[in-house]
Amino acid sequence: MKLVDTHSHLFLEEFADDLPQVIERARQAGVSHIFMPNIDSTTLKPLLQVCEEYAEYCFPMIGLHPTSVGGNYRDELALVKQQLAIPHPFVAVGEIGMDLYWDKTFLREQREAFDLQLQWALDKNLPVVIHCREAFEEIYDVLLPYKATSLRGIMHCFTGTEEEARRILDFPGFLLGINGVVTFKKSSLPAVLKHLPLERMVLETDAPYLAPVPHRGKRNESAFVGDTMRKLAEIMGEAPEKVAQVTTENALAFFGMKERDDIFKIY
Repeated sequence: MKLVDTHSHLFLEEFADDLPQVIERARQAGVSHIFMPNIDSTTLKPLLQVCEEYAEYCFPMIGLHPTSVGGNYRDELALVKQQLAIPHPFVAVGEIGMDLYWDKTFLREQREAFDLQLQWALDKNLPVVIHCREAFEEIYDVLLPYKATSLRGIMHCFTGTEEEARRILDFPGFLLGINGVVTFKKSSLPAVLKHLPLERMVLETDAPYLAPVPHRGKRNESAFVGDTMRKLAEIMGEAPEKVAQVTTENALAFFGMKERDDIFKIY
C-alpha cells in the first residue's frame, strides 16, 4: 500500500542523528511522499537542506507558524513573502494559522499574519496548511471571506467537533488532516470521523510529535503514518487498502503531484 505523510518535521534536531534510517523506515512502510511545513526563519535552511537531500521524496512548504508570531513578526513575514516572490520549490504555504493555547498576547498579530499568508497563497495559487489550537472561531472568521475563492487547505491535526468539521468542509477545497491523535484512548475523534467523508481526509504524522498508539510517548516518525491509517480504516469500516488509496490520492491531488512533471529543484 502506498501512503503519504502530509505533515512531518523531519528537519528538526530530533532527527539529526538518524535521518537516513528514518527515511528508509518510511520507504519500507510504503510512504511515497513526505510534505514538510516550515516553522519560521530558524527552520528554513534545515528544511530546504533535507528536501534537497531527499529530492522528489520530501517536499517543502513556506510559512510562519503562529507560535512564532512575536515582536519581530513583520520581519518573519517579509522572509516568507520574499521566498514566494522568487522561483521556489514550495508546494504550499504552511504551516500557518492561529494558536491561543499557550499565549494570547499576540492575538492581533497572529490574525494579521494568518490573513496575509492566505492572500499570498491565493495569489501564488498554492494551497495552505493550517494550524489551529484553541482558535477555531478566530480562524473561521479569517477564512470566511475566502470561501468563494479558489483557496485550498488542510486543517492540520484536526481534533474538532463534527459541526466544526462540516463548517470547514463547506469550503470546497478543504481537507482534514488526521494523525496519531485519532489512536489515543480518550480521543473523541473516532466518534466524529465516522460521520464524515473519507474523500475529504488526508493522513499525517506531525513528527516528531503526537506518535500514534502503539508508539505513544516515543518520537514520532513518518513510518508510523500506517498506524493512523489502520485506525482510520477501523473507524470508517473500510479496508486498510481503500483508506490508503483514497487518502493518498487526496494528498497527491492537493499538493499538485499528479500534475507535476518537472524535476524537483531547490533554488
